[in-house]
Amino acid sequence: MSLGPGQNGMRKRRSTKTGLPPGALVHIGEKKAEKVKINILGYDENQYEEKEARTIEECFPLKDKPTITWINIDGLHQVDIIEKIGKKIDLHPLILEDILNTEQRPKIEDFETCIYIVLKMLYYDEKTNEIDSEQVSIIFGHNFVISFQEKEVDVFNPLREIIRTHKGRIRKMGADYLAYSLIDTIVDGYFLILEKLGENIEDVEEIMMANPSPETLKDIHKLKRRMISLRKSVWPLREVVSALERSESSLIHDQTQIYLKDVYDHTIQVIDSVEINRDVLSGMLDVYLSSISNKMNEIMKVLTIIATIFIPLTFIVGVYGMNFEFMPELTWYWGYPAIWGVMLLIGISMLFYFRKRKWI
Repeated sequence: MSLGPGQNGMRKRRSTKTGLPPGALVHIGEKKAEKVKINILGYDENQYEEKEARTIEECFPLKDKPTITWINIDGLHQVDIIEKIGKKIDLHPLILEDILNTEQRPKIEDFETCIYIVLKMLYYDEKTNEIDSEQVSIIFGHNFVISFQEKEVDVFNPLREIIRTHKGRIRKMGADYLAYSLIDTIVDGYFLILEKLGENIEDVEEIMMANPSPETLKDIHKLKRRMISLRKSVWPLREVVSALERSESSLIHDQTQIYLKDVYDHTIQVIDSVEINRDVLSGMLDVYLSSISNKMNEIMKVLTIIATIFIPLTFIVGVYGMNFEFMPELTWYWGYPAIWGVMLLIGISMLFYFRKRKWI
């Protein structure tokens, strides 16, 4: 089986990790950004500041300010940037290793000074009509949030706009609320994916009921694979949000707990929708197989009826095709039309009988 360039690249990078000690920093995954982009956003209830940093060192003084600082990094292929961040906020090397490994399962790790979260962000590519996935890592402390994305996408832009325009309560809340907002944005993206998949399922269902074909089967299997991929991202997320909601960490304030519960409810809704769509697709596959089987049965029924009608006709033709010398019908003047009449009468009688029994 041939692999695409992204898969080959991923396998090659995995092989470079073999034999290295735990905590060795190696980027595993596809390079999705040409260059690393660092965006800094600092705010409190009364002030707001946003800029794009040229080096990661520009972010460190802002992190120590009393205002809330959000550092977003697009692109994970420059290992030195991740290493510098780890040294600045004293992250365990295994955490840095997880950030660079884009094949992580969604999870949460609670430390005294910060909380580390790994999520899968999904978004629908209108050009290719495919679901794209990328890993998002979030680290937040008392007054800072650092998010890591594989490439620059506009999923968090609505949240940035809310902060810029001072809408809602986010400017009055702490870093834990900002981390909740990032998670909530990712979960809301799942609903958009489910909406697109639901439309695709309805389209395939209509085609399948009208005229099922091998292409329909391919579409069903493609949708099932997408649903499995979505399920792999959502099921662990439930554990992550539940752990955040039940956490007794001082980094999560009481007023944020109610919002985390709301995200948990949304996650359960997504899971329920995924399971329902999986059941629908399984049912569609059964219906497709039944439709193909019914089509085959109809074809076999027609062929069987035709063969049954020709059995007695073939017998008559076989009898009078024998080369015996003394067969009186062979010399009869009306023998030929009489045989035709008998054969037609038998064929019409059998058709009438089949119709009466509702076999045709």
